[in-house]
Amino acid sequence: MSDVKWIKLSTHMFEDEKIRLIESMPEADTILIIWVKLLSQAGKTNASGYIYLSENIPYTEEMLATIFNRPLNIVRMALETFKGFGMIEIADDHMINIANWEKHQNVEGMDKIREQNRIRKQKQREKQKELPMSRDGHGTVMQGHATDIDKDIDIDIDIEKKKNNSRKQAYDESSVYYQLANRLYQKILDNNPNHKQPDLQKWANDVRLMMERDDRTDEQILFLIDWTQEHDFWQANILSIAKLREKYDQLVLQVKSERAAAEKAGKRRGSGVSREEKLPGWFEQKESIDLSEGEDAEFLRERAAMEAELRARDAAKEKREVLD
Repeated sequence: MSDVKWIKLSTHMFEDEKIRLIESMPEADTILIIWVKLLSQAGKTNASGYIYLSENIPYTEEMLATIFNRPLNIVRMALETFKGFGMIEIADDHMINIANWEKHQNVEGMDKIREQNRIRKQKQREKQKELPMSRDGHGTVMQGHATDIDKDIDIDIDIEKKKNNSRKQAYDESSVYYQLANRLYQKILDNNPNHKQPDLQKWANDVRLMMERDDRTDEQILFLIDWTQEHDFWQANILSIAKLREKYDQLVLQVKSERAAAEKAGKRRGSGVSREEKLPGWFEQKESIDLSEGEDAEFLRERAAMEAELRARDAAKEKREVLD
């Protein structure tokens, strides 16, 4: 089977909080139509919720605007909205994936079809055994065409399985990628036991990208995982490996900055690195961070805002201690 012929839409779809929030936005109707079109496109692709033109060619925003017959700016707004609400994920290779695809996929229908095919094949084989072989005018043994049909069915099912698994890469739980991903998850649970369980396979893949593409070491990643989850500000903002990867350079600079400030003040202030803690050797290496003028300004603004928030928290903490 080359694609899923239909997808499931819950009758409670419009009671979902995310859908209600979208309905309050400008161009709400168009955005919801784009959402249904994305689900339909994922069914056509039939690759575990991924949407692409081919396995090596992701859909661009312009391409989606064309095939959905919707304005480009609305498509962009819709994708940003879906991504922000966790309804889709966009990988580094720009592949779009529908989150929780099993909610929309016709899983029961596919299982039913497979079971029907299995029963039909069994009956056909039993019937074939009962039928005597006939010969044509040339003496060639002629058998029914049921076997060919069975082969076609087997081929279709195999193709479907390969297609569904084509974009999945399983990481062993003993691998360094999975271990680091799980480390972050366990640290998050220490701060919030009710945190929703993430897709650790996806997180493991993000760790692999950090190590292979960004040239980070497992020691560096492990240090920042522990540091961020002990930090008053970052523990609420680093809630995935993808976010850790995105903020890596800023985190390294802030670790150094806070360490220098703590040494200068002679005591621990605000978070993360204690006076007694010795930073790893790689922190002493000069970071080569290539920021554009706009990115540099944005980083400075974010850093100033974080430092202001930390100072406010320290002041409030000291005030509470005095009152106590």
